[in-house]
Amino acid sequence: MHALDWLVLLGTLAAIVGYGVYKTRRKAAGELLSGSKDVSLWTIGLGIMATQASAITFLSTPGQAYAEDMGFIQFYFGLPLAVILVSAFFVPAYRKMSAVTAYQFLERRFDRKTRLFTAALFLMSRGLAAGITIFAPAIVLSAALGLSLNLMIIIIGLIVVFYTVSGGSAAVAVTQKWQMLTILGGMGIAAYLLVDKIPVSMPEAYDIAGRMGKLNIINTSLDPGTRYTLWSGLAGGLFLSLSYLGTDQSQVQRYLGAENISTSRFGLLFNGVFKVPMQFSILTIGVLLFVFYQFTQPPIFFNESEVKRAPVEVQAELAELQRFHENSFAAKREALLIGDWAAVTAHKETLALVREQYMDLLEENVPNFQRKDTDYVFITFVLNFLPKGLVGLLLAVIISAAMSSTAGEVSALATTTYVDYYTVFKGDAHNSKVVIRWLTFLWGIAAIGVALAAPLYENLIQLVNVLGSLFYGTILGIFLVALFIKPIGGKAILMAGIVGQLVVFFCHYLNTVEVISLGYLWYNVIGSVTVVAMALAFHFWFRKNVVYG
Repeated sequence: MHALDWLVLLGTLAAIVGYGVYKTRRKAAGELLSGSKDVSLWTIGLGIMATQASAITFLSTPGQAYAEDMGFIQFYFGLPLAVILVSAFFVPAYRKMSAVTAYQFLERRFDRKTRLFTAALFLMSRGLAAGITIFAPAIVLSAALGLSLNLMIIIIGLIVVFYTVSGGSAAVAVTQKWQMLTILGGMGIAAYLLVDKIPVSMPEAYDIAGRMGKLNIINTSLDPGTRYTLWSGLAGGLFLSLSYLGTDQSQVQRYLGAENISTSRFGLLFNGVFKVPMQFSILTIGVLLFVFYQFTQPPIFFNESEVKRAPVEVQAELAELQRFHENSFAAKREALLIGDWAAVTAHKETLALVREQYMDLLEENVPNFQRKDTDYVFITFVLNFLPKGLVGLLLAVIISAAMSSTAGEVSALATTTYVDYYTVFKGDAHNSKVVIRWLTFLWGIAAIGVALAAPLYENLIQLVNVLGSLFYGTILGIFLVALFIKPIGGKAILMAGIVGQLVVFFCHYLNTVEVISLGYLWYNVIGSVTVVAMALAFHFWFRKNVVYG
């Protein structure tokens, strides 16, 4: 990487981290947990988006559109309605009792056991996800900078730990606004340069993408095994978004830091208005990358660090496959330029076959070979085709995204541990600032540990959403009962929560061993409905036993 790129990268990160540490250097213990309560609408809105928009968003989402199509956007179809419902019901409930965490509300509504159980579900789900958000940029930046994967995980993790420990939730709030603006600016520049490098007009580019199946958005299939459909997005996406925005402390913490309920609501609505267009734009970048690589020779395999691990004795065979791939690509490009779509299709199939042979050869000769390379598509374009200086900016964007999301998650994990466990069993301590910072540090180290042990999944953004879906349905079901079914007590909801979580785990097991075929978004519906239904059943059972026992 050029010296100018290093200067831009380090300067951007230093400015963001330094600003956050400076602005929050004298915050009280309460502000470390929930912020200063004077956060503006724009800070809240951008902070919510920044917590969601991890490096995974900007690495995996373009790669997903490149490899498949734009159907992933259906995942967000339930988000706008979820934002309205959270603003109408969840926010007032939390603000009324001046809650620091969402789970404090559950003790007042039910009992302490329910509070601790639900907080534990959050800690498990978000603790794992925090590690994945560090892992995502590390795998890419290790390839970009030529450094070891584990070293990059540790570096990114320690940067996040440093300023999150220093300023807590307040530091996260003030830095996320600038991180999000940096992210949006960097992605905008990358998109402009990508469009400029495509040798055909935009109408022609979209025509090519459409003919090759990349502009498919809506899938009306009724097959529950299809991962992204209109129905799974509207139903499963709604339930997931409700749980994420309404019960996940990493999100709740952002809008509870607002100065009043109106600011909290407007921050959420800001996210609801801009989130879907942002994701659509990022998917569009993936589609345009696909078109770009129809005219510019792409790597046969995007994760070049895996190719470099191949032993010398297979290099000649790999080189031969590479030459064949280049010749087939040149023929396909010529067919594309003259509009011979039959030839384009034939060459496309040949290229896919050669790529499979290439990966099979690597898999046979490289220990622990990681076959999936979609997360490397966007960063490969950045490294190879952006001018000096902008490479550093885009790398800063990726790291900023990782920092913003991971910091929000680590801060939320520390807050939940302190408020919902430490103060419950130990009470408020005179050295609470020290305790909060130690908890933040320990959760940061735990996230680094998860990242060091994380495998490369099919697609990282899917992995994060699967992890969330395994727990979010149960958590949401508990909160729905708390808000809308007043007669149900603590004993019934706790047992219902345990049953609901076991049902989701069992469904996932059956899905994994291919006994059933079920898209992970449906886990959110199954978990919520099971908890509500079982809570009602246990309530009537207990009441019957009391009356007639």
